[in-house]
Formats: sequence, structure tokens, C-alpha cells
Amino acid sequence: MKRYAVIVAGGQGVRMGADRPKQFLEIGGKPILRHTLERFLAFDPDIEVIVVLPEAQKAWWRDYCRQSGFLQRYSMVSGGITRFHSVQNALKYVGEDGVVAVHDGVRPLVRRALLERTFEAAQQWQAVVPAVPVVESMRKMEGETDSVPVKRDGMLLVQTPQVFDAGVLKNAYRQAFSTAFTDDASVVEASGVPVHIVPGDRINLKITTPEDLQVAAGLLTIFSF
Repeated sequence: MKRYAVIVAGGQGVRMGADRPKQFLEIGGKPILRHTLERFLAFDPDIEVIVVLPEAQKAWWRDYCRQSGFLQRYSMVSGGITRFHSVQNALKYVGEDGVVAVHDGVRPLVRRALLERTFEAAQQWQAVVPAVPVVESMRKMEGETDSVPVKRDGMLLVQTPQVFDAGVLKNAYRQAFSTAFTDDASVVEASGVPVHIVPGDRINLKITTPEDLQVAAGLLTIFSF
């Protein structure tokens, strides 16, 4: 079965407070995005990878790849106004048959076991999403200063890669954009296709803040991928 991976790295990373988008910051001597790409290419050397980058950053990434010798085979497309539009752009390079994973470019600690689990489940289900249970206590703000406790029973933290039947995902992204779309699973659900949950991986961190970058650097030295 044909496999595709859409790596979404179209953000600007304003919360990181760095001089470049967070996907280009380094951990372990390599940009975050390179770590992410290497995880998928090591998992399946034949996987068809589509990388989504900000238009203004594509030249920088090409130069880095050429100078560092990271000359892997993949397609590169420009990001859109929102994540929805970025994925929509990438899906133009995906066929109707096979399965396609959509993954955050700033989740460089995705392990082989999670990739195997999600792709294997996608052979049975049309939409597969990894998630981990919420373990912390939660509260919801009510007004400026008040808050109330929220029951965490049954609550999940959703991760990527989210893996879908290619035809199902392409059809879902033919819908008009809605602010209710928080991830690819919500787009697919809106098209009428149910989502199947598989166990996620707690070290599959999404790097968003400077603290995340430090944690990821530490995890990279502890775990094998």
C-alpha cells in the first residue's frame, strides 16, 4: 500500500521568541525539521514525503540541505493562510489510493513504534489519531479570575501523526474552511467519517516554547528512535 507523509512546518513560531521559525532551531546539532524527516524516512525509505514550509523560508531550507548534505527525496510546497490551507496545498501531491500521515514538523521525537501503530491501524480504519490520557487536574476559567474544576475522565491529548485513507482525507479537504477545524481529524469528522483512537506516546512532544526545546534535547539523548 502506498504511503505518504505530509510534514506541516508552515508556522512562524512566534511563541518561541527566536530569530527564525522554530522548525529550524537545532537540537542535537540538527534542525528540528530534519529530525522529524529522518524519523519518517528511517521508518519507510519508500514513503512519499511532502514538506510544507513558509514561502519565505524555502530558500533557507534548500541552502541548509545542500550545505549539510541532507539530500533526501521529498516534495516541498508553500504553506497557506492557516494549517487547513497548508495541508490542502500538500494534498495536491497525494494520490487517491494509499494512506497518508499528517504530522507536525515540530514533533521530532516520534518513535518507530508509534509510526508502526498508526499506519497499521490505518489499514483497518479510515481515520486514525494517536492520543494520550490527561493525567493532570484541570480547571476552566469563568470570567477574569474565577475558575471551576473540570473532570478529566475520558479526556485525551491528541497528537500526530494522524493517518488517513488518502481518498478520504482528500475528499474531506474539499470542504470549505471552518474555524471549528482544529486538526485533520476534525476536518475528516466533518465530512462524515468517524475517527479511531490509538495509544499515543508521551515523549512525542510538540516543540512550542523554549522550555520544550530543552526538554526535547534531553529526551533525544535518552531514548532510541
